[in-house]
Amino acid sequence: MSEFLSLRPQQLIRALKKAGFSIERTKGGHIQMKRGNLLVTIPLP
Repeated sequence: MSEFLSLRPQQLIRALKKAGFSIERTKGGHIQMKRGNLLVTIPLP
């Protein structure tokens, strides 16, 4: 069994928004979310 939790992109975006992240930008098949100096890039299938 994998140690990592598998989430769909929309589930991850929702969880990050609850954690205080906001969508910084979208480009192509990626969404970048930011909280302070931390930037997270989420690939979209």
